[in-house]
Formats: sequence, C-alpha cells, structure tokens
Amino acid sequence: MKKIGVLVGSLRKEAWSKKLAKYLVGLFPEDYETEFIEIGNLPHYNQEYDEGDAPEAYDAFRSKMHEMDAYLIVTPEYNRSMPAVLKNALDVGSRPYGHSVWDGKKAAIISNSPGALGGFGANHHLRQAFTFLNVLVMAQPEAYISRVAELFDDKGEIKSEGTEKFLQSIVDAFVAFIKG
Repeated sequence: MKKIGVLVGSLRKEAWSKKLAKYLVGLFPEDYETEFIEIGNLPHYNQEYDEGDAPEAYDAFRSKMHEMDAYLIVTPEYNRSMPAVLKNALDVGSRPYGHSVWDGKKAAIISNSPGALGGFGANHHLRQAFTFLNVLVMAQPEAYISRVAELFDDKGEIKSEGTEKFLQSIVDAFVAFIKG
C-alpha cells in the first residue's frame, strides 16, 4: 500500500483548498492510503532548533512525513507565491541539514485561486523550492484550478463533469508517476 501525505496550504476552516483536497483523496485507488498532515501547528522555523530542543510539533511532523511515499500539495496563492504556512512546512521538513523529509520523494502540486490564473505563481514558486529540496514533482499534467469559488455546489460536490474528469486525470497521472 502506498501512503500519500496531503498538505493543504490554507489555514481557513472552509478553505477552497481543503474542499478540493478532500475531493481529490476520494479519487485515489483503494491500494493508496491518504493522510492529511497538519502544518498549521508548526512554530515558525528557527535554525537554533536544529541544534537540539526542537518543538515536539517539529518531531511529529518530520516523523509523519518520513512515513509517506509521496505528497499531494493543494494550495492557494498568496501574493503570487505559496502561503507562509506551506513555506514554513518546507523549511521545517528540510532540516536539520542532511535529514530532509523531502529528499527523493515524489509530489504533485494542485494550486487554485478564485481568479483566472489558478494559483500559477504559487504552483511555480513551490516547484522551484522543491527542485532545491530534491523533490520529484509530477511535470504533466499541470493543475491550476481557476475560479475555485465556483467549483462546488452547496453539498460540496464538483459542479462540472469536465472538471471531475480533469481532476481524476490528475490523480491517475500522479498514481502512474508514483509507480514510475
């Protein structure tokens, strides 16, 4: 069984990214286990913690991340970049030096925004950071979900059959990428 860690780049309780991530995890095959990994409780990264006395939240996060075979990142865009909470998770997971939870893992990035660009800036900024962290990011198909506020009906279901098919194609491609 493959284990997929799901990281959501928004802290809002009713975040579109959370709704989208919840929908996406239902599209994985039965032999894939998905787990949402909390990043909102991580104290801001501080290099002094690398020398000892790291917060318990750091240790729990790193331990959980090491258990995963791959990562699904679903994130909004803030100011043409990834949200600070997600960048903090990258930093916490990358340290201490030589013990990165990211090294050699596979990931898929699905960005979203209520506007027309679908989180393009966040998606590419995250890809750039992952290149340095030696994360193998699925290159195609890319997933920029625009007008995310119009995506769901009142029950939290995807309104468009075309969007459902597109999201399934993303998950299918990610599964194939993981099997590699």
